[in-house]
Amino acid sequence: MPTFNYVARTRSGSKKQGSITAESKQLATTQLIQQGLKVDSISEKGSAARGGGNLNKRVKTPDLLIFTRQLSTIVSAGLPLMQGLDILAEQTDDPNFAKIIDAVGQEVESGETFSDALRKYSKAFPDLYISMVRSGEASGDLDGVLIQLADYLEASEELKRRIKSAMTYPVVAFSMIILIAAALIIWVVPQFANIFQALGGTLPAPTRILIAVSEFLRSWYGAPLIVVAIIGIYFGIRAYGQTEAGRFHLDTLRLRMPVFGQLLRKVAISRFTRTLSTLTRSGVNILQALEIVERTAGNEVYAKAIREAADSVRNGDTLADPLARAEVFPAMVTRMIAVGEKTGALEIMLMKISDFYDSEVRALVDSLTSLIEPILIGLMGIVVGGIVIALFMPILMLSSLVS
Repeated sequence: MPTFNYVARTRSGSKKQGSITAESKQLATTQLIQQGLKVDSISEKGSAARGGGNLNKRVKTPDLLIFTRQLSTIVSAGLPLMQGLDILAEQTDDPNFAKIIDAVGQEVESGETFSDALRKYSKAFPDLYISMVRSGEASGDLDGVLIQLADYLEASEELKRRIKSAMTYPVVAFSMIILIAAALIIWVVPQFANIFQALGGTLPAPTRILIAVSEFLRSWYGAPLIVVAIIGIYFGIRAYGQTEAGRFHLDTLRLRMPVFGQLLRKVAISRFTRTLSTLTRSGVNILQALEIVERTAGNEVYAKAIREAADSVRNGDTLADPLARAEVFPAMVTRMIAVGEKTGALEIMLMKISDFYDSEVRALVDSLTSLIEPILIGLMGIVVGGIVIALFMPILMLSSLVS
């Protein structure tokens, strides 16, 4: 009797990995569902070695986007799926991704469905991708689903680029401010400290504090202690963020950040509505779509709201009501979803919401770029100006005494 490796999730949402023995993959899946688990992936033990068990690695979104777009063109042109996979395996730039495509082609050739072959490489092909391919196979519209997937990946990648551009400038500028301040404190302040010591007298409090900080940083233990503290804080926050409660609390803090919190909210809503619209439009049932959207939410606060909404829908409730009760979605969003449910055009309404929030994100990123620059310049002026004032206060006091 064969053994199957599986990756599943418990009712609380935590990930579980293991193996199970059954006569077939379908029976193994049924046993796991009876145990109260939601199966993410399941494959026969040793079957991955055929395509290279070490091939199951993440693939860059641009590479996956190009593969999907080209495969949709090949399938819509009437070429067989196997031939299309062979062509794409030869012309893909990423060697590992080329091997994955080749392995998927071998699985399909041996009788596996395309979606089941993709599931064996779940790190390269996300749940959303596999579920949509499965629905495309069931409906006989694989090329149409692949086009939807390519459009979705393209929109998601554009959103990531905008967020990255909004975050890169302030991080770089703030790092430069810290480096300039550290350079002044470590190399310039000691020169003035020697002059002040030769003059004697009592120095002003800001000057004494600045000299004390300089001496601490220049000591043998000062800089290493700060580096160790920063590393400790980083890994401590990271470890806390890997717990369920930690993820929720940290994501709550992120959403409450000034300016950036608003950006993260709009991004989360856009991602939720676009993903759910893409899944439901391709034929994935609403409960399975909500499970996938929950895992791809990117924020635990919104993931919790989606998880509770899925439970309510499973019990016969509408989608809009539990989302409104979560109080993380604006009234406009929940009311438009309610209208979409009543009119039977939920996926269209979700896409309209996503397009609206995409434009909101673009406008907010543009305003952030123009807003952050003067703020950072002002911050640099305060830091550098504060250091300069603290250094020149004793000189000004001395000149007033001489006068």
